[in-house]
Amino acid sequence: MNTDKIIRNSIGRLSEIIISCMPQSYFTDAKTANRYMLTGDKKFSDKKGEFFTCGFGKKVLTPDDVTKDRYFIAGYDSNNPATGVLDDMYARAVYLDDNTGSGGVIMCAVDAVGLSRKDVNIIRKKVIESGKIPGLKSINICATHSHSAIDTQGLWGEKIYKCGRNENFMNRLHTLTAQAIIEAYENRADGKLFYSVRKTEDLQFDCRTPDTYDSNLTKIRFESFDGKKQICMINFASHAELLGSETKKISADFPAYMIKEIESANENCDAVFYNGAIGGMISAKEIKKVYGNKIDCEKYTMDFGKTLGEIVNSMTEETELPVSINVKSVPVSLSASNFVLILARLLKVLNNEISRNRKRKEAYIYTEVGYLELGDSDIGMFLIPGELFPELFTGEFLSENESANGTKAEYNILKNQGNAKHKFVVGLCNDELGYIIPDNDFFLNERIPYIDPTKDRFDRNHYEETNSTGPDTARTILKNMDSLIRGVK
Repeated sequence: MNTDKIIRNSIGRLSEIIISCMPQSYFTDAKTANRYMLTGDKKFSDKKGEFFTCGFGKKVLTPDDVTKDRYFIAGYDSNNPATGVLDDMYARAVYLDDNTGSGGVIMCAVDAVGLSRKDVNIIRKKVIESGKIPGLKSINICATHSHSAIDTQGLWGEKIYKCGRNENFMNRLHTLTAQAIIEAYENRADGKLFYSVRKTEDLQFDCRTPDTYDSNLTKIRFESFDGKKQICMINFASHAELLGSETKKISADFPAYMIKEIESANENCDAVFYNGAIGGMISAKEIKKVYGNKIDCEKYTMDFGKTLGEIVNSMTEETELPVSINVKSVPVSLSASNFVLILARLLKVLNNEISRNRKRKEAYIYTEVGYLELGDSDIGMFLIPGELFPELFTGEFLSENESANGTKAEYNILKNQGNAKHKFVVGLCNDELGYIIPDNDFFLNERIPYIDPTKDRFDRNHYEETNSTGPDTARTILKNMDSLIRGVK
């Protein structure tokens, strides 16, 4: 047996030992993990309401004692405590109802690198048990994926084996996000919903082959009948990492400045940003200059956000949506092949809700997928619990000869699922699983998988695999989405 095979077998055995030796208190059952997930509509209905009801709520999440307590900045290197604030972290929530009697929907976005499903469920529990929003059928909480926000996942602490989450801050985030959601319901008004789509040019960059991404900027706008309230929901695919790894200031990154531009140009308007399919890694056009410290990152962040805001404001040709909302979510159990994530759970760096099989050799992560439609199937939103590689949406995979594994990617891609006229991904929704990678280009370091990145035969870097739950994740996510959509139609 060669040395590489010995090492691989040893790592596999180490994974089994970790899983089998973990105390039962680290594991949960499906009923507990899914208790606060509202599943939505059993079947999608053609029934129309007379008007939409919509509300907006927001809360500042940034703590007052940034310079006194220790808050680690997430998304770059570990042990990077914040020394100041560039702009505030927010929780922004939208309440939507079509008044057909089927119930309301929450779409919330938190300025954070990511939230575990356990944190999402803590927020859901607070909202549901408050009793202040009757008839809710779906609560969805996304992360904007800001790399300059406070660590909400635990991966960027002082040491790799120490959790970087500040528990007082996390309690604050849970409470205030729940309050923002309740506020959205309390601030509701009746009116109309419109949408518009603009294909952007020369704004995004794909850091990994194949060069593919969703270049659409989508705006969904609510306007109350009295004209006193507007709410803009924006979807665009880009890593919020423009401040660069040298930053020590807390920030929501470019979405903060996009929202500022939208709200300043539109009277009585509130805006919220939902990120898209950003795996692979989809970022802003000048990201290489950011990585190389060859640019004024603060100015670039502000300018990029302002540019996006200006595009949104120029999107005046809109289509009114028929008054209908359908949504469905289903629980998913994912095989956790990445033993490093399980080790991080053992060390309480991560707080994902997990289970193990009867032989105590394999671990699984509880998560979920969802699908939301607006109008007469005008808009279809795929609610994805992580950073989806965009080819799983577009279908523009590496060929068999081009892929790292020399195999063909065979998926029922998201773009082909459902019959909505305009479809897009809402990423990091209700969980952060890391990168969701097609299996034909999922390539690991043979000696030490999931620890050190490696390069394939084309000399292409495969960093993203170290931050993924495993090669089966993409197939599991897309199969469950396909089954969900087929089941409600």
